[in-house]
Amino acid sequence: MSTSARGAYHHGDLRAALVQAARELLEAGEPFSLRAVARRAGVSPTAPYRHFADRDALESAVAGEGFTDLYGELAGLSTGAGADDVARFAVAYVNFALARPAVFRLMFGNECDDENDERVRASGALNELLIEGVRQRFPKADAPALATALWSLAHGLAFLHLDGKFAPRPASAVEERVRAAVAAVLSPAASR
Repeated sequence: MSTSARGAYHHGDLRAALVQAARELLEAGEPFSLRAVARRAGVSPTAPYRHFADRDALESAVAGEGFTDLYGELAGLSTGAGADDVARFAVAYVNFALARPAVFRLMFGNECDDENDERVRASGALNELLIEGVRQRFPKADAPALATALWSLAHGLAFLHLDGKFAPRPASAVEERVRAAVAAVLSPAASR
């Protein structure tokens, strides 16, 4: 039972306490159910139903929070010009996946649909951030297409590391691999 979650609930933040408890269970690899989340948060087994209709709704909230956190990490990077700046984004993306693998898998494990505003908005905001970043760095490129290519590259590298196809350590080797891949993709775009 999480003391901080119990304290958060008593202060009226049950939803946040439940999302935090769910994230902790996921990252610990423990069985995930609304009952387990309630127990972890220190609330009654029925308390999660005040904010979440079912497990899918809670998972979606955790995924939405993951997208928001990833957005914050990427938006917080310094802006610069060219491939090196884009490589920093890709490295941060892969590092996020390696640091929070269960949440990352949950974020991308289900499709976003219009029924789930939180997840759709968070994923859309991340996509817009990437498009705008490409637009600023490569004004002559097709920004949406290049952003999709770069997101796909970083995403693929993240899962190749998570799934053990590439060694996730040492961090310097991961960074070097990601930077080299970004440079290979951007070399034609940078010359435009």
